[in-house]
Amino acid sequence: MPLSTTSLPRYLFTGRLLQVLLQLPNFARLYWQLFRDRRVSILPKALLVLTLVYVVSPFDVISDFLPVIGEMDDVAVVLFGLWLFIRLSPPEVVRERVHDIAARAAAHG
Repeated sequence: MPLSTTSLPRYLFTGRLLQVLLQLPNFARLYWQLFRDRRVSILPKALLVLTLVYVVSPFDVISDFLPVIGEMDDVAVVLFGLWLFIRLSPPEVVRERVHDIAARAAAHG
């Protein structure tokens, strides 16, 4: 039975995946600027560092020897850590940084 495109996420075929990939540098800027901002407390910053340490550490919740599942736990931990970092950062600081990044992107083209 052939794989149907309806069984795959729609953004793979609508160009949204490309849009997300093109925005990755802006996401990196946002995380870096929030990490350096003094108004963001130490807790979210520590969480971000621990998330990055988990990725490079040899410790895994599920061993990478298991195909697909072994890598998916790493992806899940990273996505959750990045999401929680934003949620724990002050919303007004996040909005300010997003606005600055968007304005700079608009000025450059």
